Amino acid sequence: MLAALQIVSPIFALIFVGWLAGKTAILGPHATAEINRFVVWLALPALLFNVIAGSDWNDLWQPDFIAAYTASAALSMAAGLAVSFWRNRHLADAAIEGLNAGYANIGFVGFPIVLLALGPDALVPATIGSIITMCVIFAAAIVLVEAGLQAERQPLRLVLKVGATLIRNPILMASATAFVFPVTGMVVPAPAKTFLTLLGNAAAPCALVALGLFLAARKPANGRASQAMTVFLILCKLVLQPALAWLLAVHVFGLSSFATLAVVLLAALPAGTGSFMLAEFYKRDPQVSSHVIIFSTLASTVTLAIILAVMA
Repeated sequence: MLAALQIVSPIFALIFVGWLAGKTAILGPHATAEINRFVVWLALPALLFNVIAGSDWNDLWQPDFIAAYTASAALSMAAGLAVSFWRNRHLADAAIEGLNAGYANIGFVGFPIVLLALGPDALVPATIGSIITMCVIFAAAIVLVEAGLQAERQPLRLVLKVGATLIRNPILMASATAFVFPVTGMVVPAPAKTFLTLLGNAAAPCALVALGLFLAARKPANGRASQAMTVFLILCKLVLQPALAWLLAVHVFGLSSFATLAVVLLAALPAGTGSFMLAEFYKRDPQVSSHVIIFSTLASTVTLAIILAVMA
């Protein structure tokens, strides 16, 4: 638990820095939106491109592991989305809130945790989980948000409208373009890789600072319904998803003990900042997402320690 707390403490430090900058007016009133636009349009696309283009697909092609992790994340996200939609939330808001239940913070928490628990061999499953989280789960949320925001009701025209919008989305386009490199065997030139690394490394810290800035602004108090939804999404992320991952790994795909522990640990990670980034980018209410990110990160220091104690 102490190791987990040490790993997540920089997350809270970055959120606090953003909160302090907001409270002291070091950054202007539009800082949250502008920093988030920087993340969505520049830093996150660079990060995704760098991860995908630099991957070795011979090592990463583990279909059973991929299926177990993808299914657990997708089912958990679907549960969050369904309950949010049942609360009469707009599809765009429900998709963003549901994303909290399946979007794991692999970059900040996942890599250090699995490497600490399983050693260098865990780098491959962590990379697989990272790609799935950003390119499948995150992309699915974007598609649902775009579909929810379109007023067109005719199915064909709705599909065309959503498709045209998705083509202009920097996150999806960076991911799709990057696949050319591992598929063809091309290598990103060293100067370009350095550029992408420098830009991509800014994504997570800037998103956390933006989250702190949002929390510093005066907002109406979270109602009981929002509090209940926050608790439900945290339970989905920290309990439901790892439970699904374990069931699928052991009873469906028959993964090894190493792969089972890896997939369960990745599934049990706290919610990442993806939902908050989407909420800010699409100008939707990010209150539930911001609370899920913070409190799931804090609670994960206990739940991850329990999982390691039980499964190790």
